[in-house]
Amino acid sequence: MPVKVMNFDLRHPAQFRPTGAEIYAAALDMCTWADDHGFHRIGIPEHHQNDDGYISCPLLFASAVGGCSRKIKVRTGIVIAPLYDPLRLAEEVAVADLCLRGRLELGLGLGVLRADYEAFGVDFSRRGQLMEELIPFLRRAWTGEPFEYNGTTVRVAPRPVQDPMPIYLGGMTQAATDRAARLADGFHTVVPQTWERYRESCRKFGKPDPGPPAPRGPLFLWVTKQDKAKVLEQLKPHFDQQIESYDEQNRKAGGGLINPWELKPNQAPPYQIVTPEEAIDLASTLGPPGELILQPLLSAIEPSLAWEMLGLVEREVLPHMKH
Repeated sequence: MPVKVMNFDLRHPAQFRPTGAEIYAAALDMCTWADDHGFHRIGIPEHHQNDDGYISCPLLFASAVGGCSRKIKVRTGIVIAPLYDPLRLAEEVAVADLCLRGRLELGLGLGVLRADYEAFGVDFSRRGQLMEELIPFLRRAWTGEPFEYNGTTVRVAPRPVQDPMPIYLGGMTQAATDRAARLADGFHTVVPQTWERYRESCRKFGKPDPGPPAPRGPLFLWVTKQDKAKVLEQLKPHFDQQIESYDEQNRKAGGGLINPWELKPNQAPPYQIVTPEEAIDLASTLGPPGELILQPLLSAIEPSLAWEMLGLVEREVLPHMKH
């Protein structure tokens, strides 16, 4: 059966009832639920200056997950690394990994918004070079040994649990996949074409072929026994809010509009509402290398509705995914 993943962006836009505190509390409770029910990974992104409250500090949330879980891993997808002071980033990663007892999957990336770099006083044009310098810095810092930095001797203590601490990079460009093949331990992406580019980069730099991308379910899956049209009517405002937010970011980054309802041939819709039987069939189709993804609180879906959905998953889907 596939890897079971639960993702959170922790948005809480003003047009929906749940407050930020309620969304964060529900998310941590759901992380505990996911841990208790055999989920493999929690995914947490990073964005800044979003009106809808998109999470800005994934390492803080990862540390909190460490306090309410025992086995589940937490993947940052991605920490916008050049926005951090390098020494502070090394320390925060170490503490997050300690809170998780070695279950942090550290994903780093550059981000795409110039305004975020301006807000943090970082030169946007140097972001690639900053990442090139940062990765060897982090590896040296996590040895726990003293070294020279900014004209003084520094040391990172405590150290992470994982030794060595693995680093995964994300991104969409050839430069990003090349950097991942040269400097990192792996690559994070949900885009199959970008994964194939990463495979080409690995071949170019003499690294082992990571193989084809793992099949993934839709980015949002909702399981119900109710009328699907009515459920879609209830959830679509949350879908639309997420789409509009990403459209705004894409425009700021110089890209075009996103319409997830206009699909390419053989492309599954990113938002899917399914019955328990259809969820079981999807899990079987994805198989062991695949990923089944839930986002129960997408754009501040009412936590009580999300819990109702997860209860149905617990009763009628998960018992069929044990083997």
